[in-house]
Amino acid sequence: MKFLTEYLWFNTEKKREYINITDTVEALVRKSGVKEGMVLVSAMHITAGVYVNDAESGLIQDIDEWLEKLAPFRADYRHHRTGETNGDAHLKSLLIHHEVIVPITDGHLDLGPWQQIYYAEFDGRRRKRVIVKVMGE
Repeated sequence: MKFLTEYLWFNTEKKREYINITDTVEALVRKSGVKEGMVLVSAMHITAGVYVNDAESGLIQDIDEWLEKLAPFRADYRHHRTGETNGDAHLKSLLIHHEVIVPITDGHLDLGPWQQIYYAEFDGRRRKRVIVKVMGE
């Protein structure tokens, strides 16, 4: 069995951003030499997430608005008593989830026709990372 572990680093300009990382993950799959297996892509911070969906800009705006409705920025989160002001970012991360597992077939990501892998940042403007772990034969 082959394994490859790499880290992707992000320092977004905005508090909330959605970054398509599909090509980067695909390049790591090629680098690994794995032909059949899977790749885990996981945000290593509790105010970020990783998801698979369409790369259509209107949908990305819809996702952002949906998350803001479900977990809006507010000053009264109990978490803010710790001195932090990112309670909404923790909740948004729970809704998106922190990781995905994508199959690898014939040396490539085996995604559906519109599927792309996204890094979702909810408390940006500081350095964060994502682990990419490729596993297989």
